Amino acid sequence: MKNGIYKPRDAYCDDDDGIACLRMYNIDAGQIVWKDIKRMRLSEDEKREYGLLPGDLLVNRVNSRELVGKAAPVRRGLEACVFESKNIRVRLKRELADPQFVGFALQANGQSYFNRNAQQVVGMASISQPQVAAFPLPLPPLEKQQVIVAEIEKQFTRLEAGVAALRRVQANLKRYRASALKAACEGKLVPTEAELQRSAGKGQNGYESGEQLLKRILVERREHWTGHGQYKEPAAPNTANLPPLPAGWTWATLDSLIREPLRNGHSAKATGTQTGLRVFTLSAVTEGDFSVRNTKLSVATPEKVAGLWAEPGDIYVERSNTPELVGIARLYKGAPRFAFIPDLFIRVRVASPISERYIEMCLLSERGRTFFRSRAQGISGTMPKIDQKTVELAPIPLPPFSEQTRIVAEVERRLSVVQELESAVSANLQRAIRLRQSVLQQAFNGNLIKDAA
Repeated sequence: MKNGIYKPRDAYCDDDDGIACLRMYNIDAGQIVWKDIKRMRLSEDEKREYGLLPGDLLVNRVNSRELVGKAAPVRRGLEACVFESKNIRVRLKRELADPQFVGFALQANGQSYFNRNAQQVVGMASISQPQVAAFPLPLPPLEKQQVIVAEIEKQFTRLEAGVAALRRVQANLKRYRASALKAACEGKLVPTEAELQRSAGKGQNGYESGEQLLKRILVERREHWTGHGQYKEPAAPNTANLPPLPAGWTWATLDSLIREPLRNGHSAKATGTQTGLRVFTLSAVTEGDFSVRNTKLSVATPEKVAGLWAEPGDIYVERSNTPELVGIARLYKGAPRFAFIPDLFIRVRVASPISERYIEMCLLSERGRTFFRSRAQGISGTMPKIDQKTVELAPIPLPPFSEQTRIVAEVERRLSVVQELESAVSANLQRAIRLRQSVLQQAFNGNLIKDAA
């Protein structure tokens, strides 16, 4: 066995001059996954020493406790590559053991074995070569191993076809969700107020347009503003690159629609006990789940978080996350003062009469997501960030209030169907994972092939 190569950052390169280096992320579900490949500039001696050959097993030696020990055989036809230091290369005696068979054995029983034996180091678990060597392996004759491998692969092929179909449904539902939000924020989901007024034989004066609503909100905002210092008029949206809106709609910045200044949350460490003030974790917004599961008990004092308790109708925007998730926003509908908000949330409280759910939809639409992603900043290796000014300048297509409520009702109706289907797909994907593990367990209990023992 051999641990992989370690090189400083400047040894990595972005061009084809380097050799591909497999990292812990390139092992998934018992296979080498060729994605996010990093390349290194190595000497010929280093390439020979750390090179991977077809049939080598790659075992992950440092990861979270649930993932440490995940393994995959190197398949034929793979581009020449080496492996980095968080992996172990195992080169088997091929006259005794089939690499695929050993790889399946590790999938079947490796998690429980390595979970029991791994060492914990600052939030990560690690395993050693002797622990890999001591993995208990039921070993039938080589020809029986190959029969078992063939049967497992046959069963997995059927399962993977079903999983692929479920993934396609999942992707289509995601596209449909995005399409519904896009139509909602472009005035294409329900009849506009202007269209309804024309149908009823009424003119422009028969309803309050989005522009009139915005002017009314700005007057009330100025009169009742609770911010510190001299009142400042909110910036007007830059409409140069924004599309035209339906009759009765207008563009507004989010800043012009809030009733009080934006507020960041408070950073506090977890207590590690069953006492402390409850605070949301980042995953509460990422997952749109504000339950106890996405909270922790913190060492924060009541004085520090006095103005940061969650209230129904709050919208929370993640000011730092991965490039894909930065700026994601969620509406809080839970109980008052259930938890306070962490430092990575920016709190938005919109003015009345504006539908908080409609604003959330605009921020979650592709236009809203693109706005935040394109303005997030960060240095290499860190999570990108947005600030309050960026959130204030987010462009919001504003329809009349009555139209907002109709839009929200229609989106809720459509997305409730999507959510039911997504739940069914998710349940079936979990069932496929259990079936996959059941196939492996049967194989190594001697029940998949009756005479394998």
